[in-house]
Amino acid sequence: MLDRFFRLSENGTTVRTEVLAGLTSFLTMAYIIVVNPTILADAGMPFAGAAAATCLGAAMGSILIGLAANSPIALAPGMGLNAYFTYTVVKGMGLPWEAALGCVFLSGLAMLLLTVAGLRQLIIAAIPQSLYAAIAAGIGLFIAFIGLHGAGIVVANPVTAVKLGDLATPSAGLAVFGLALTGALLVWRIRAAILIGIVATTALAWVLGEVVMKPIDYSVAALTSTAFRLDIPAALGLGGHGAGIALVEIVFIFLFVDLFDNVGTLVAVTQRAGLMTQDGRIPRLRRMLFADSAASMAGAVAGTSPVVNYIESASGVSAGGRTGLTAVVVGLLFLAALFAAPYAQAIPAAATAPALILVGAMMMAPLARVDWADPMTAIPAFLILVGIPLTFSISNGIAFGVIAYVVLKLVRGQAGRGDWLMILLAALFAVRFVWLAAG
Repeated sequence: MLDRFFRLSENGTTVRTEVLAGLTSFLTMAYIIVVNPTILADAGMPFAGAAAATCLGAAMGSILIGLAANSPIALAPGMGLNAYFTYTVVKGMGLPWEAALGCVFLSGLAMLLLTVAGLRQLIIAAIPQSLYAAIAAGIGLFIAFIGLHGAGIVVANPVTAVKLGDLATPSAGLAVFGLALTGALLVWRIRAAILIGIVATTALAWVLGEVVMKPIDYSVAALTSTAFRLDIPAALGLGGHGAGIALVEIVFIFLFVDLFDNVGTLVAVTQRAGLMTQDGRIPRLRRMLFADSAASMAGAVAGTSPVVNYIESASGVSAGGRTGLTAVVVGLLFLAALFAAPYAQAIPAAATAPALILVGAMMMAPLARVDWADPMTAIPAFLILVGIPLTFSISNGIAFGVIAYVVLKLVRGQAGRGDWLMILLAALFAVRFVWLAAG
């Protein structure tokens, strides 16, 4: 039954491989169960409720995209957008968190309407393949940098921006152990290499006493403290309280970042899985876009910030995940985590860092498709490649590349009617940068 529904044989995979891939993706994403509610708690939201909502939002989104689109990409509340939710919308603008959740719901609804209208699909179709290759590789560098920083191998420096961390620290040492073990297993073609690396490094961290568990008051019943608490009328400014005119700005930021982060992740993970067609199309794209829009709206109802496609899904794809069964397994594991959310602390960053670093390395392959001898493609591709990790934003990196591509086409006199959408995107990106500078 599973083989027929998820077309496992057709995609060259098995139930065992998909389950292992789902477990691998979940372990690399599990940090969000603790990190997301920690950030949302700064907005005044109950920690336990936000933790339960995080698990529920990730479960619903992952299961939905797995069943509806047969995609191995998992979803969860997005990093970056949760910080914008807390520190800009709630603390900066003074909105109640209930009204902010209303804004999240409205942005998800806007995404859904754009998908129905076909605009999101048009945007994905308009971006040249050379830029897609750079997006995939740039995201690879991004997640590798996250892994290196999380393990303490690369740290901040006020003079040089970054520097080599202290490799004698337990965290860095554990990460180096995980890198060596996982790298060796990958060379030996062990399909569960990444999963084995995460589990072995976690076990070693426990043995060495490097896992710190902080007691947290938590129960599944805590979900009721955030579920159905969104306040859409307040978000619309009805009754004199809430977002009002600021709604446009808030929804636009949620929508804009969510849109291009999701596009980048869809492209990168689909390319990594070898599921993209020869003409650069993503199979079942419309269903994927419906799924992430619906997941963001459902997450707002549960009580969490926008739910997005997770780039950590690439670790599951690297472990062999090719179908929606991988995402469904991730979703079921997040459902199980509802009953033990605080125990996500048991998996240290040093254990997941090697997976992110090595998956990032394997995502460099698409760069071979970029014509580096042609400045028309090389310059925009390079700006995307370095812009994503150095600005710590998928959206910013894509913006650099799109603007550069359009400017070079206009300078060269090659822009035609078929480039209208790319020109519009470049203009919107430019306006966004001007707005950010003015703010």
